[in-house]
Amino acid sequence: MDSTPKQLSMSINCRGFVIDLETPKVMGILNITPDSFYDGGRYKDSKTILNQVETSLRDGATFIDVGAYSSRPGADFVSEDEELKRIVPVVNLIVNSFPECLISIDTFRAKVVSECVAAGAAICNDISAGRLDNQMLATVGQLQVPYIMMHMRGTPQTMQQMTDYDDLLGAVFQYFSERIQAAKTHNIKDIVIDPGFGFAKTLNQNYEILNQLSFLTHLNRPVLAGISRKSMIYKTLNCSANEALNGTTALHSIALMNGAKILRVHDVKPAMECVTLFNTLKLSEIQ
Repeated sequence: MDSTPKQLSMSINCRGFVIDLETPKVMGILNITPDSFYDGGRYKDSKTILNQVETSLRDGATFIDVGAYSSRPGADFVSEDEELKRIVPVVNLIVNSFPECLISIDTFRAKVVSECVAAGAAICNDISAGRLDNQMLATVGQLQVPYIMMHMRGTPQTMQQMTDYDDLLGAVFQYFSERIQAAKTHNIKDIVIDPGFGFAKTLNQNYEILNQLSFLTHLNRPVLAGISRKSMIYKTLNCSANEALNGTTALHSIALMNGAKILRVHDVKPAMECVTLFNTLKLSEIQ
């Protein structure tokens, strides 16, 4: 299996801004949920939300990913009405304070992404790749926003019982091949793929995907790596999510070396340092 990352020319169009992903970018996480595994309940008022967005943008984030439904293993179900109640005011708040901010919406529901894009959001980040809402692909195609599709089996409530694969990498590759084709039939042009670290995968399977991440570049789509402070790090290091920044940074470097174009992170500044060092390393190869 060829594991050499393909040198692709790629970009995505966000509200008329063309974002060149030849140079990897960082996406700052803003969870407005009470039960996210690391920062649940931390951003619950306008001041803390805007402070986090300002810090992330200042530290170099290109995107801010806003989520109102925790997708951690075994997360509580949240109704569509509750998700909308949580997220739309936050999108309005960010747009009013940082009008140039490129907001990504972490949701698997078509109505949520539609209302958030109407409020000023620029990207849809769907953990289900359109499999949990049969209106999602059609909606994103109509909205003409970039679409991040993730590999997952089942739902956040059931995914950890669905980790049996005959060929993990082959299954992930086939999944994306099928979902990319489905998205294209709905005229979705800008597609980013996320292998879904921690979603329907064991700890060892997460590392198998990371080690072979470059193989997914053969799908000719930018790859997003979402490994920040996850259990694949803190369980391996026998620490907590709060203590997992150093491990996160180490794996971010590996993800970049293996072809990741977007890092989705809780800590923007350390991730940007990884990108800077990676870019310097790559520059040295051509001098």
